[in-house]
Amino acid sequence: MNCIIVDDEPLALDLLEDYIIKVPFLKLIKRCANAIDAIETIRSNQIDLVFSDIQMQGLSGIQLIKNLSTKPMFIMITAYNAYALEGYELDLVDYLLKPAPFERFVKACYKALDRYNLRQKEPALSDHVFFHADYSLVKVMLDEISYIEAIKDYVKIHYTNGRQPFLVRHSMKGIEDVLPLSRFARIHKSYIVNTACITAVRKNSVFLNDFELPVSEQYKEVISQITNMKL
Repeated sequence: MNCIIVDDEPLALDLLEDYIIKVPFLKLIKRCANAIDAIETIRSNQIDLVFSDIQMQGLSGIQLIKNLSTKPMFIMITAYNAYALEGYELDLVDYLLKPAPFERFVKACYKALDRYNLRQKEPALSDHVFFHADYSLVKVMLDEISYIEAIKDYVKIHYTNGRQPFLVRHSMKGIEDVLPLSRFARIHKSYIVNTACITAVRKNSVFLNDFELPVSEQYKEVISQITNMKL
């Protein structure tokens, strides 16, 4: 997995680089001394995993994540545990406290590897996915999904053919991991849309025929990539 380190402390960068060299499935692409450098690196390279501090001069590690429309996996390594809850909401792979021992670092890396391998199994050539619902695996054709809506601990699958939506106990991040990115896009913390169903785009919303869905600021770049136009 291609990875970068983001930290404004040279000694922390040195330690993490030493750790990464010892993990055979990691390839260090760059050491970044601030979040701005990290954002540019992520946008211009295929980065799978980011090891980042939280409290840094300029943008914090949390702000780094929020400024990315397409996000690699993140492992936060920080001297403070006050951000653990927010880290959970941002779907971090792991949250380590400095000084993180090598054994704990390796455990976090294997968690990232498991998630990475799951993403590689994305059904890009498949025309369907299976979701757990009512103690069963329910087959859903990708072309029949109009959009997906987050509702607390569930997601609601909305169909293109007017069928009754159904609830799945799943996280939005988990849903993203099983849907092909070439056909579906996250446009809001609460919505994933089938891009083939988008009929019109405005500055802060997309339309599925006459139905309007909001586009949040952090996902506008995704819509710009789909339309090849800046919102």
